Amino acid sequence: MIILAGWLFARFLSVPLIYAYHTHVPEYLPRYKLGFLAPATWWAMRLFHCAAELTLVTSTVMRDALQQNKMTGSDEDLDVWKKGICCETFHPRFASAEARRRLLAGRSEGPLLLSVGRLGWEKNLHSLKAIVDAIPGCRLAFVGDGPARSSLEAHFAGAPVAFLGLLQGETLAAAYASADVFVMPSESETLGFVVLEAMASGTPVVAVRAGGIPDIITRPGETGILYEPGDVQAATAGVKRLLEDVAFRDRVARAAREEVSLWDWRAATQYLLREQYPAAMAANARRRAQAGG
Repeated sequence: MIILAGWLFARFLSVPLIYAYHTHVPEYLPRYKLGFLAPATWWAMRLFHCAAELTLVTSTVMRDALQQNKMTGSDEDLDVWKKGICCETFHPRFASAEARRRLLAGRSEGPLLLSVGRLGWEKNLHSLKAIVDAIPGCRLAFVGDGPARSSLEAHFAGAPVAFLGLLQGETLAAAYASADVFVMPSESETLGFVVLEAMASGTPVVAVRAGGIPDIITRPGETGILYEPGDVQAATAGVKRLLEDVAFRDRVARAAREEVSLWDWRAATQYLLREQYPAAMAANARRRAQAGG
């Protein structure tokens, strides 16, 4: 309904219409046993996005997927919106013993992994149990909530895993900065903001090579560790290396922090205003001229 309302207002006011594509719905449908709806979903998405002057996506992978499925009227109507974060909001200085104790949830000290985000079926979070089981003394903390929480709690029953629910503000920033390794097993991220936040916090990331994540970790082995979808052994090896080689972990953390500074929100906003908005206005002017002719 929001998409329809936006389309109606844009046409009524004769102003450019820009859509921002954040959730790759066709990818999620099979995970909720709704894969049969994918063709209809693509059709509906094409209907609305072809009516827009510009569709902004969060990564080159998403851009390529939408181009392949002819989502917009032309490839020129599709562009990457390089999102930004505040590198002062998420910073290594927020690390604290108190935050670490919260993540450990009363358990003794040990290697501490962190996952932040929606606890959804599409996030592939159940796969993290194999990593926890393979590393002696390993602990894992989930920050976030969602429909798969009860299933995850049952799946991890008896394991050294804590479910902390939603955290915000400095409490969330402290959680990021106080873990040893951030793990990201989701294969369906259009970007992966939590990966950016972890990198800004000085916590090295082990993530699946899928979705928009390779656009963030552009130098695997230097700014983070990527593994192929489904390769839990490689994921475990990556986590182990970061935990066991402190010098390597520190190098990755520093390089990741430097890399993520390129994702500053000010630069992202300036590009949007300087390049993408004018392109949408020019496309709208052409559309109106053609309609008038």
